[in-house]
Amino acid sequence: MVPELLYLLNDKISKLTEIGFMNTTLIQMAMLMACGVGWRMLSPAGLTAGQTRLVLTSFVYYLLLPAMVLDVLWSADIGLNSLQYSLLGVSSIVIAMLCIFITGKLCRFESKRLGAMILAVVPNVTYLGLPVIEQTFGSWARSIVIQLDLFAAAPIVFTIGIMVARHYGEDYATDRKPVWLFLNAPPFWAAGLAVALNLCQITAPAWFSGVLHKLSAAVVPLMLVSLGLALSWKAVTFRNIPYVIPVVLIKMVLMPIFAMILVGYLTIDDPSKSVAVLDLAMPSMVLGVVFCDRYRLDSSLYAMTVTVTTALSLISLPFWHNVLTENFLK
Repeated sequence: MVPELLYLLNDKISKLTEIGFMNTTLIQMAMLMACGVGWRMLSPAGLTAGQTRLVLTSFVYYLLLPAMVLDVLWSADIGLNSLQYSLLGVSSIVIAMLCIFITGKLCRFESKRLGAMILAVVPNVTYLGLPVIEQTFGSWARSIVIQLDLFAAAPIVFTIGIMVARHYGEDYATDRKPVWLFLNAPPFWAAGLAVALNLCQITAPAWFSGVLHKLSAAVVPLMLVSLGLALSWKAVTFRNIPYVIPVVLIKMVLMPIFAMILVGYLTIDDPSKSVAVLDLAMPSMVLGVVFCDRYRLDSSLYAMTVTVTTALSLISLPFWHNVLTENFLK
């Protein structure tokens, strides 16, 4: 009897510790985002939030993120699991997009708002997902986040996402590029090189790995500060509430539920299942506002959705982490 009670007590303490660590991680992430929010308010050295965010995101996108992708995927376990992450991510995002599409058609939402809402269901798997997942589960989980991004979320954004933006928005460009050309970007180049080196079993030189590690270390804080720069409570308006609510329910409730159901049929290990589902439960991606501006969708609605879902994630992510712990990490 006593050993059983001690086991149950230890189990409860372990679970409470995990929940507490998750909350601590989110507090740390929120503080880094608050730095970006503070910069937006104060504009030090006369640099606006838009100017600063453009520099930070460009620096991360063209140098730091490719370095991290190369560093992680070069030594990652790439194979059947990678296909399963791709299936899980693509299926979850597409189902969520279809749910928004059906909701918009039934409620007869305006095209520019519906297009923004469809884009808003794509999760912020990297800019917020990477730091939260890495701090919560450990550095081993970075590989799953990057694979979900490069093999699922990013291809969806740069193919279906652009087609949705073109269909519901306005495109005045005289030379419309084929959708697949948008995948011609540094992170994808790094991913292709890393996969090739990985499959050829070529080991990275120690000095080069050290350089990649140091560049990778800067990705997380800069991503979070950049995310904070993108958040603006001025975008939160009452007129957009009826459009934000369906996105919140589908993005932060139905999508994780679907992902949990689907992941149960996959053969990846339980810790990896938890990482993948929690990453898909992240709030709306920031990148979508670029497509909204480019194709003249409702940018203010999209900005409000990002701000609201990011704020709500401080509640939803600990909840989903607890659910996943109960189901996959007993």
